[in-house]
Amino acid sequence: MAPTIGITTGIDDNGRFSLRPEYVRAVEKAGGIALLLAPGTPVDAVLERVDGVLLSGGSDIDPAIYGEAPHPTSQWKRERDDFELALTRGALKRDVPLLAICRGQQVLNVAAGGTLVQDIPTQQPQAGPHYPKDVERWHIAHDVELLPGTRLREIIGQDVLPVNSFHHQAVKDVAPGLRLAARGRDGVVEAIESGTHRFVVGVQWHPEAMWNREPDHQELFRGFIDAAGSRR
Repeated sequence: MAPTIGITTGIDDNGRFSLRPEYVRAVEKAGGIALLLAPGTPVDAVLERVDGVLLSGGSDIDPAIYGEAPHPTSQWKRERDDFELALTRGALKRDVPLLAICRGQQVLNVAAGGTLVQDIPTQQPQAGPHYPKDVERWHIAHDVELLPGTRLREIIGQDVLPVNSFHHQAVKDVAPGLRLAARGRDGVVEAIESGTHRFVVGVQWHPEAMWNREPDHQELFRGFIDAAGSRR
């Protein structure tokens, strides 16, 4: 049977749960079955039913969670934060394969005890632009370096990967138990991972928007689905 992948949803300004369909399509193309997870869903029940968890992109995370005062640009929805942090910690504890995308990578890092850059333009002014305006979701923004010896480098099969980019926050201090897996030429953390779990990878870009245009990005979903399938 195809592995079941729980994908977290956002909450829009009208209070509705929302998710871009590309996440579902990328999971299906890699051989998984998508199950959407709305904030408030019982975490233990979810983790008993899914074979993998995909943390999707979206808004910022309440900086009080990692011990900082909010930057003027920060916006968050605490209901989603609390749900996804509990889900992530539960997945790590149970060794449920986890793929974390954009905001998802930031959730992963905070859940494991790390911190965030709240606003790249003002807090890392040496960094290049990471949120281009008026471009397609699959627009190539810059390259990232995939570090030797990492799971991500093994999956992708090359040391440099062109990526898209839609974020103003990033990982600052990588959490204990996780490691740097990719970085931009401007020093921004572009991927983190665990070296001790079955599969725990976070990426700052949006591979779900590129899977049907750039084959290397779909390899990430295949690696994730393979790991989720191995739990059956």
